[in-house]
Amino acid sequence: MFTKKNIAFAAIMLGLLGMAEQASATEGGGGIYPNGNENFMVGALPPPGFYALVYAGNYNASSLRDNSGNQVPFNFNLRVTSLVPRAILVTEQTLLGGQLAFHAIAPILNMSVAAGPASQAKTGLGDISIGAGLGYHASDKFHYTFGLDVNAPTGSYDKNNLANLGRNYWNMEPVVALTYVQAEGINADLKVMYDFNKRNSATNYKSGQELHADYAIGWGFGNGFTAGAGGYFYEQTTDDDIGGATVANNRGKAFAIGPSIKFDNGKGWFITAKYQRESSVRNRPQGDEFKLKMTIPF
Repeated sequence: MFTKKNIAFAAIMLGLLGMAEQASATEGGGGIYPNGNENFMVGALPPPGFYALVYAGNYNASSLRDNSGNQVPFNFNLRVTSLVPRAILVTEQTLLGGQLAFHAIAPILNMSVAAGPASQAKTGLGDISIGAGLGYHASDKFHYTFGLDVNAPTGSYDKNNLANLGRNYWNMEPVVALTYVQAEGINADLKVMYDFNKRNSATNYKSGQELHADYAIGWGFGNGFTAGAGGYFYEQTTDDDIGGATVANNRGKAFAIGPSIKFDNGKGWFITAKYQRESSVRNRPQGDEFKLKMTIPF
């Protein structure tokens, strides 16, 4: 199933637009989806049943990048720590030949921001995500899933705040995820998403559409461990607009990579960990992040 939850970056603040408009990309420089959140096994839907997942992350950024990739010359620091429970129900039902599954995610965020002379910190619920998907098993090694996630503006938001826990707009995100897995040998995963953002009613700002993908590639050692590399690719595909007026030269772009590891006990319980560092960033903050994910069957 496509794992997702709107966390981590679900909050980079509108206040940055006033201080560094050239480095904002989508509104406030952020996005609904926490890029690079997924890892090994992202496209393999488990057998029917109920599953609890827990994600944890710590993102730190100390610079903003402009449309040329240069650092914006003012003081900036962002830290987002996340703890994200997710519930997945894989049903016995099939539709179009695939397993039908549903999921819901409710991120808890702790954010601190310093930009120029100002700073602010917030803790609380972020934007909740719900979704449905169809999982397919082409073989014992190759699996894939199609899904649709809807992200609701449930996180606290004030257009005058520097730090916001929510984006204050609805988002719809089609998803496709692929997994090639084996106990010993090459393992590879790809989760591709495309975001359609609604307008922020408080600011009359509409963030552009976004194409992004999480990936992982590694080697299974035959003892439950898989190790390799993972990260994400992100590119904004359409311009933002404010009140119908296009915001030019403002599209975001980024790439991240780092080491990744998975342990699977062979009974449905597994944990993944990764570190990723961002590069080739345009019109967004640039930083690094450590992420954990645990899956527990019931």
